[in-house]
Amino acid sequence: MSNTAHELSNPEDTKLITLARSSRARNSAAEGAAVRDETGRTYVATTVSLPSLQLSAVQAAVAAAVSSGAQRLEAAVVVTEAAEWTEADRAVAADLNTETLVVAAPDGTPVRVEQGAAGRGNR
Repeated sequence: MSNTAHELSNPEDTKLITLARSSRARNSAAEGAAVRDETGRTYVATTVSLPSLQLSAVQAAVAAAVSSGAQRLEAAVVVTEAAEWTEADRAVAADLNTETLVVAAPDGTPVRVEQGAAGRGNR
């Protein structure tokens, strides 16, 4: 199910937006992301742009979660200028059966909310 409403049903998802926005602003990054694993732990990251390594904020946050032992993600948020998840980010989220995907504008307004394992079937 896809929703473009500007409200989230889970206040914990709103907290993820706040974390992603803060990280993005602190690092002056193109994107900020935050994910919550199956135990409620959160991981935050921004875009990584090095000569030898390029990661989206979502990829970096998921890598941090997996390296800490996460098996599944309850939610993943990306704060970006884009209105949609990229296919690469959607694939990474699908690897961990992410239940909720959120795209938020830089001001924190949810632009797109998708429910179901990494938004599969919600295009």
